[in-house]
Amino acid sequence: MPLASPIPIFPLEGLLLFPRAVLPLHIFEPRYVAMVDAALKADRHIGVIQPALENKDALERVGTLGRITHFEELPQNRYMIGLTGISRFKLSKEIVDLETPYRIAKVTYTDFKADQQDPEDLSEFDRKRFEKVLKNYAKFAEFELDWSEIKDTETEDLVNSCVMASPYQPRERQALLEAATLKERAEMLMALAEVEMSRSDPNQHMQ
Repeated sequence: MPLASPIPIFPLEGLLLFPRAVLPLHIFEPRYVAMVDAALKADRHIGVIQPALENKDALERVGTLGRITHFEELPQNRYMIGLTGISRFKLSKEIVDLETPYRIAKVTYTDFKADQQDPEDLSEFDRKRFEKVLKNYAKFAEFELDWSEIKDTETEDLVNSCVMASPYQPRERQALLEAATLKERAEMLMALAEVEMSRSDPNQHMQ
């Protein structure tokens, strides 16, 4: 089944969504409440994308199509929704002069066909190294991790969850989103963490 285009667009600086990951969102701004209302009456699809770094009125070229898989109506005309990623997309053209209060754009999914297939083979992925970097970074940033839960988490979920929770700036986060494969994304995330730790303490990431 072909993916939707055009789609409603939700510009979110610093927030990323990956295929098969879930992004919880609190919807309270009227135009985005209207967007969720419309999505719930249609195919439940919403595109998440960052505003362009150089021009906040423009959009980045790559975002992710998500489907509302959970929603809860809250008082004062608000929603809590869970948006599950389906596929990344490339922005083709924003549609203007519409009556909708939210933005709509034409998108293409051609460059991200693998997003709609089974998760990639990670048999050669060095998960032990990834967990070591994660452990060192948690110590460096002084936050606690539930290692029993991490051990039970699939590698794709672990990497993407770490990226979604990472503290990096929109430019770095966009690069992580656009990484061609999960392996490339994991390598990029580890490199960013190791650089950050080395700037503070050259020996930190070697422990």
